[in-house]
Amino acid sequence: MSSPVIRHAAATSLALAIPMAASMTVAAPAHAQTITPDSVIVTATRSPQLQRDVLSDIVTLGAEEIARSGAGSITDLLQRQRGIEISRNGGPGTNSSVFLRGANANQTVVLVDGVRIGSLSSGTASWSGIPLQAIDRVEIVYGPMSSLYGADAIGGVIQIFTKKGAGPQTVSASLGAGSDKTRKFDASIFGATAGDNSFSYALSAGKEKSDGFSATKPGSTSYNADDDGYDRVSTSGQFGFQVAKGHDLGLVFLNSRTDGQFDSGASRYDTRSQTKLSNIGVFSKNQLAANWHSTVQVAKAEDTSVSDTGVASAYSRIESKQTDATWQNDIRIGEDTLQVLFGHREEEVVSGTTPALGKVRKTDSYAGAYSLKRGAHLATFGLRADDSSQYGTKTTGSAGYGYRFSNALRASASYATSFRAPTFNELYYPGFGYENNKPEQGRNAEAGLHYDDGVTEFGASIYRNKLTDMLVTTTPCPDPARKGSCAYNVNHAMLEGVSLSASRRLGAFTVAGNADWQDPKDETTGKSLARRAKKHGNASVEYASGAVAAGAELQVSGNRFDDAANARRLGGYSLLNLYATWQFTRDWSVLARWNNVTDKNYEVARNYATPGAKFFAALRYGIK
Repeated sequence: MSSPVIRHAAATSLALAIPMAASMTVAAPAHAQTITPDSVIVTATRSPQLQRDVLSDIVTLGAEEIARSGAGSITDLLQRQRGIEISRNGGPGTNSSVFLRGANANQTVVLVDGVRIGSLSSGTASWSGIPLQAIDRVEIVYGPMSSLYGADAIGGVIQIFTKKGAGPQTVSASLGAGSDKTRKFDASIFGATAGDNSFSYALSAGKEKSDGFSATKPGSTSYNADDDGYDRVSTSGQFGFQVAKGHDLGLVFLNSRTDGQFDSGASRYDTRSQTKLSNIGVFSKNQLAANWHSTVQVAKAEDTSVSDTGVASAYSRIESKQTDATWQNDIRIGEDTLQVLFGHREEEVVSGTTPALGKVRKTDSYAGAYSLKRGAHLATFGLRADDSSQYGTKTTGSAGYGYRFSNALRASASYATSFRAPTFNELYYPGFGYENNKPEQGRNAEAGLHYDDGVTEFGASIYRNKLTDMLVTTTPCPDPARKGSCAYNVNHAMLEGVSLSASRRLGAFTVAGNADWQDPKDETTGKSLARRAKKHGNASVEYASGAVAAGAELQVSGNRFDDAANARRLGGYSLLNLYATWQFTRDWSVLARWNNVTDKNYEVARNYATPGAKFFAALRYGIK
């Protein structure tokens, strides 16, 4: 790891770590972060694990933090986390891309309650369709995870968990309004019965509507000065039944429809867009022996995207359908865990407007992982084979080692391989796809240091992820039988950098910050990957005393380029956000949030508008 960005960032991380380590013995009040050493993390190993034993680089967001954020969309929420950048073609109802550690948007796996979601044609998740009010927590795992999750987990995995029923029946609701005539309402009911044959339930429903702002700016060929709003309705739920002690059945679902619009030029009507998400999963969790836990899950996810310009020839409708069946076995061997997994995945695209995309791909998966604990030593090993009807067999593996210097301080190192399967667009889209395209491949090495004593938290990760067989648009197409351009495996890329995070409780104040130095580069051209900055970070300070909490956040990003040729530069920016909450009775509270206080004019995509100064306030009942 000899690149300038690694050397510069590593020196900075050591400079920050030394004074922090010297102050780690100072006593302070209880830690206020979402993650604690005793928090249970699921996504990093596909099974519940204490945070202190997790070797992966992770971030977790809890329900209260999400509610307090006042975010207009989940991408607004993710943009404030370390290692994450976003690109969006306008307001909350428009298409968004999420870049994890500099990886492309289609190089991250997105799960909702264990159900993989996303468009098979583009390879990206339809972020605009995910309702915030349904979310209980979010787990972000950075780095390659293909040995656990298969195709596309090059940059990492983001898993969204919806609300789950437990304890006495509870009702919660929220009503809010803000800038751009934004209106939001949601309600939830959840709980569980007592006894050996307990039944748990959680149901949530919500509606959001906003007049929005113009998605495009002057300079765009699609510019129209009118506002581009959105209207979203959603329902989600979980049901669980304990058949007997150690044997549980369950069902999870999410349905969402977002109607939006985006500019199509000054002399034309706006293009109407509609995104529908429909996920359902059923599972059986069984304690087959004292040391053997089995989980069987069958899930189906549908992603429908409609674009209507008012012209029949430009109408588009694409449906992505994914069906997954998995059988996971976790076997305890002393303090160790052996995990064995079998899976079958079927992907299908249905499009009456682009019949060539109407294909089916099937994949059978076999995976094994071993987690080892020996005193202060931690280790993980994983191996997975994915046998696809389209791209053949891909084998990925991972190995990680960690050493606990104390209960609070841990160092780790890991190596992992990963791959991304070609999207249906890259395979079959007329005039662009090439049916013989191969998967992209990644090889990642990283090292990390993590400290958390319940009061002070500090983390540092250094990574180097080398990608080969990158799929890019190539002109002319290397296949002599083709004319024009096409998607083809021609490029190499390097994703490398350092990610830092720290927080500390000082009396009634909590101070936190994170910073990323990265160099996502196309090694074939020597250019930076589009829409990714080499430096970005966040800082926050919060005051909490009794029923009142208030805070300030600062988001900072450096320069980026809007295109692969690095010809169109996007300037850096900094955003200041303020918020306050007041719990004025046991069950009632109010939230006020003011984002982009200085009304900063900035871009995350050339000639697409971003929110200016926006205010939002909400009255909440029963949300703890």
